[in-house]
Amino acid sequence: MTATTAKAAKKATGKAPAKKDTAKKAPARKVPAKKAAAPAPAAPAEIKTAFKMVAIDRIDRDPSQPREIFDQEKLEELAASIKEIGVQQAVSLRYIPGTKRYMIIAGERRWRASQIAGKTEIPAMVTHGLVGGSETLEGFERSMAENLSRENMTPLEEARGFQKLIDFGLTVEEVATRVGKSWNYVDLRLSLLKLVPAVQDALSKGHLPVGLAWYASQISPANQNAFIARWTRGQFNSPREAEMFCTRVRNEEQEAASQSVMFVLAEDAPQASKVEDSMFPELSVDVDRREQIVTDRAKLVGKIGKLGGAGEILQEIADMDPDELALLLSGAHGGIPGNRMRIDHLRQVATKAAANLAKAATAATVLAGALRVAPDAEAINTTATDAA
Repeated sequence: MTATTAKAAKKATGKAPAKKDTAKKAPARKVPAKKAAAPAPAAPAEIKTAFKMVAIDRIDRDPSQPREIFDQEKLEELAASIKEIGVQQAVSLRYIPGTKRYMIIAGERRWRASQIAGKTEIPAMVTHGLVGGSETLEGFERSMAENLSRENMTPLEEARGFQKLIDFGLTVEEVATRVGKSWNYVDLRLSLLKLVPAVQDALSKGHLPVGLAWYASQISPANQNAFIARWTRGQFNSPREAEMFCTRVRNEEQEAASQSVMFVLAEDAPQASKVEDSMFPELSVDVDRREQIVTDRAKLVGKIGKLGGAGEILQEIADMDPDELALLLSGAHGGIPGNRMRIDHLRQVATKAAANLAKAATAATVLAGALRVAPDAEAINTTATDAA
């Protein structure tokens, strides 16, 4: 463009014409999009507790709480009291935002009794922001401690509660410390979980003392069933006698186990003529006769034990040199013939005693049939035989 032309263009538009850019333009740089920032972790909800009246129909029991059995008669008594003077101690609840309902932390008895009393509301200390109830270790500990302090739990409920704390990873000693009980107390309760259903049912219904239930838990399941059958029929004169029975069965089991055979008491047949207990036949007779049997048994076993000395003497005579034996007895009172007669007499008596013991063994088998090899032991022995 000439200078004259440029001047003319400026005069027409009042602006100078733009100069043509002959330089090569650099390609535009792509600016990477900024990554979205990760959301900040939500701050833990603030735990707040407030007192309020809560509608009973908006409250749910905690399905994980350790207590399962509630005495209906005692609930009725509490309901009658609530009708008269109301709930004197507020229940503890936690608010569940997802359902907009409440779950019981402590006070289920009061909640149940209030329903029986026809109440529509109950005073409550409501906690907001509490994460996890009895499904967490801390929550379950609170529930256990609350129930134990009120002595409202049955022995089996305590046992299941202690086991759940162990399932959370605690040792027996740690459980004992946290619930404020002795190690022995916790261990005894845990033993109750080994009881067969029939014995657990008797314990739950109050038909079996908890101390005796522990003794029953120490014997095999098959013998537990035999024991509870005898207890239900009233064949023990006292819990102490039943404890002794369990102890003796346990000793028999341990002795049999040391010989790789497990024996159990068979189920009792309904015939009245059957001796009820082959392992301890004295349980089938009256108390006076029972005591005499135990005394006579001890005397007889003591005498049989002394036969060991006689056996040693006979063995010594059998091993002696005949010439030496002749020299020693020829000048003795009665000589060889007299002492030989004494030993022959012992041999004849021993033969008769052995024959009588064989008859006694047969009689014991016929009387009871109450001692049998456990199926598991039979299976083990069969497998071992097949392998051999």
